[in-house]
Amino acid sequence: MADQQDVWLVVPVYNEATVIAGVVQEARKTFPNVVCVDDGSKDGSADLIRRSGAHLVRHPVNLGQGAAIQTGVEYARAQPGAQYFVTFDADGQHQVEDVGRMVQRLRDEPLDIVVGTRFHGDTEHIPFIKRFVLKTVVMLSPTLRKLELTDAHNGLRVFTKKVADDLNITLNGMGHASQIVEMIARRGWRVGEEPVTILYTEYSMAKGQSMINGVNILFDTLLRTNARR
Repeated sequence: MADQQDVWLVVPVYNEATVIAGVVQEARKTFPNVVCVDDGSKDGSADLIRRSGAHLVRHPVNLGQGAAIQTGVEYARAQPGAQYFVTFDADGQHQVEDVGRMVQRLRDEPLDIVVGTRFHGDTEHIPFIKRFVLKTVVMLSPTLRKLELTDAHNGLRVFTKKVADDLNITLNGMGHASQIVEMIARRGWRVGEEPVTILYTEYSMAKGQSMINGVNILFDTLLRTNARR
């Protein structure tokens, strides 16, 4: 694998003391530059991040995943030599091997952003509610269909400095994923999809609050679809 000093992983963190040290340590075996944005955690996540070797940025209160990603990207894009940026979950669901392939595609192909997709091959490992919600979102969204994206609410994304410099997430919560899709379409970023593996554990599923997030994603999609009519 090529030298990865020009890659920065951006990890939004909210009360992930159980797993964050292991997630960062595993990622840094391949990608030494990791910035964790502690989004108002109350469980000691920040101390574990400091000891893990990652860069730490803190929000004094919980603002939401969208805000944490924007803060992390702003920090990372200001670092000397930063060329590629990764949004990477703190709960252990994302795989470093997938990131490696996605970064390599940006190095080799005329793309600005690569988005992970869970919808390749056997999808039975994906919890039913997630499958239902994500496929419904694609069905309802003309933008997703136009871009030929099948899993736009996958948190694993890799993008170039061109995208990082222009990224302006203003939706602090889970709606940021739909906003990123809209920015891809509006700003003409060249996008590709990469099959990735999401590791669902009891811990990650409990943190994910699938039903609540699913309802929020569908509601956000319906609002945005109707607003464009």
